[in-house]
Amino acid sequence: MKSATANSEARKRPVNLTLNEDLVIEVRGLTNNLSSVVESLLVDYVEQKRQQRISNAKALNETISMWNEFNGKFGSFADEYSSL
Repeated sequence: MKSATANSEARKRPVNLTLNEDLVIEVRGLTNNLSSVVESLLVDYVEQKRQQRISNAKALNETISMWNEFNGKFGSFADEYSSL
């Protein structure tokens, strides 16, 4: 599954990968285009990590909003200990 983050028109470039030899032999029996398989897996990985970052940022923003609301209603815990 290719997402919008992968440009199928983008230029291809050779890269060096170090892979388990036994795994490569087994994969060669399943596909004749290892590059395409790896590229597809990388697209999925990048999309998963992107979604995870978005989710983490959303959770952080919700926590900040909740804390700010609490602080607005009840003040800071440090207020009773601060002499400032």
